[in-house]
Parts: sequence; structure tokens; C-alpha cells
Amino acid sequence: MDIKELLNRTDRFAAKAGCSITEVDEQHAVAMMTVKEEHLNGGDVCQGGALFTLADLAIAALMNNGGKLTFGISNSLMFVASARLGDRLRAEAVMVADHHKIPAVEVNVTNQEGRLICHVTGMGYRKAQTIL
Repeated sequence: MDIKELLNRTDRFAAKAGCSITEVDEQHAVAMMTVKEEHLNGGDVCQGGALFTLADLAIAALMNNGGKLTFGISNSLMFVASARLGDRLRAEAVMVADHHKIPAVEVNVTNQEGRLICHVTGMGYRKAQTIL
């Protein structure tokens, strides 16, 4: 089983939020989500936690792709624009530093028009335990 199939099956929170991994290789991963009613906040735009869940799934796919169990230890989010009901969001994570213990990635979340919605940076901690 590859990391895409594994995380799409076992990351229950992301799945219930409507997020799924569509691409993974050694240098990038992509997760997708369509903004639905349940993603909206009181301002009628996509809630920041939903955006982070999408980005976090892409981060997890990329950091765990090598087979070692990796957990996030630090993330930073910058919200640039609002996502709205019906927007199809794409989170693309790219590897910045593939360190054997502390990998680092960057994620851009864009809508169907390619507009940047948020930018996320993340660091992880790789354990000796395998995930695959």
C-alpha cells in the first residue's frame, strides 16, 4: 500500500472534512477539498481550521512518503484570501529540507482559479517507526 492510499484510508479527521490526497512523490504532494456548508465560519467564508486540515494532509503525505512515521512539530499559516462555498481547493506541499529527522515543507493552498488562499510552512519529526 502506498502513502496516498494509506492516509486517505486512515486519516479519518481529514476524510470527514472532505480532504483527500491526489498526488504524492518524493518532492511534492497534493490534497484537494471542495468548500461545503460545514466548512463555513460565521463570516460565511471557509474556516481557517478547514484550510489547515487540507494543508496538513498534504504535509503528512509528503513527510511520510519515505516510509518513516513523521509527526508535525511546528506550523505557520498565513491567510491571504477567503475561500467561499463551492471553491475547489488544492494544497500543494513541496519539500524544502528533507532532513532525516526534521523535514521542512511549504504549502500553497489555491482555489480553482489558481488564486492563493493561504500559505503554510511546516516542520516534522521523523521517528524510527515505519508507517508503511
